[in-house]
Amino acid sequence: MEGNERTGRPMQAGECETLAGFLQFQRDTLAWKCSGLSDEQLRRRAVDPSELSLLGLVRHMTDVERVWFQRVLGGEDVPFLYWRRENGEQNIDFAVDDADVESSLQAWLEECAASRTRLEVAESLDVTGLHRATGLVVSLRWILTHMIEEYARHLGHADLLRERIDGLTGV
Repeated sequence: MEGNERTGRPMQAGECETLAGFLQFQRDTLAWKCSGLSDEQLRRRAVDPSELSLLGLVRHMTDVERVWFQRVLGGEDVPFLYWRRENGEQNIDFAVDDADVESSLQAWLEECAASRTRLEVAESLDVTGLHRATGLVVSLRWILTHMIEEYARHLGHADLLRERIDGLTGV
């Protein structure tokens, strides 16, 4: 992942293209915040005792993509890649001390591609999926809006993490 090459957000487009464009911009921004860093820098935690790191954010967003597009919208019973509880408490997506950086980044890129494919074949933003954990039925429109919200929230973390690592700032 190199440089700040991000997809432009559509200024005049339909609802689906606008939402998809904003989501892709958020993905591209996370890639930018991770670009040019060593494995150690990507693993570097914000502050003790937090396990928050750029690599942890990438792994977290990998499963977020997987949950909403594959499991909920697609109805697939694919396993989580990183989310699980150990010892009843810890979500290990942020535990990255021994994580393979390259495979983690590749998994995120693959999930993003799978999500884009799922969006491309959707008949409309009104198609729905079932969130099995809550029993709620959600529309693709809601999923896209939630994904933009999820990335935006974590990109605030990414901004602070990157600034702490090497001083890079910017949106």
